[in-house]
Amino acid sequence: MQDHIKEPTSKFIKLRCPKCKNEQMMFGKTSTKVKCLVCDKLLAISTGGKAKIKAQILEILE
Repeated sequence: MQDHIKEPTSKFIKLRCPKCKNEQMMFGKTSTKVKCLVCDKLLAISTGGKAKIKAQILEILE
């Protein structure tokens, strides 16, 4: 019998703020609103699962 280890289904996402062009990381299944750390613009909102992203996605980290 083989033991199977489940891979995580969520990833970290690198975003770019559309207002000030700041780049920051967020968790793909965030439970809170994500705001830009520089200009306070809303970048993503929680949906109970995967976040609804309102910024440019630069990279998805495995």
